[in-house]
Amino acid sequence: MLRALLCEAANVLLTRVQRWSWLKRWGVEVARRRGKMRAQVAVARRLAVIMHRMWIDGTPFRWSRDSADEAASQLVGS
Repeated sequence: MLRALLCEAANVLLTRVQRWSWLKRWGVEVARRRGKMRAQVAVARRLAVIMHRMWIDGTPFRWSRDSADEAASQLVGS
């Protein structure tokens, strides 16, 4: 069931979400190279990895890579 929900979330992200994020951009690039279904599975897996790290670290999702890089540098610097 979790796999189906992750694939549905990836499909929605790639097709319905209007706001661009680094994850959507990456998924669209994968779709262009490898096809829509492989991109959907790749984005679903990446979503699972992101959610697992968020669960372990307790950090919120960041839409842009810039804010993610800033937060990572703050964690390393402290």
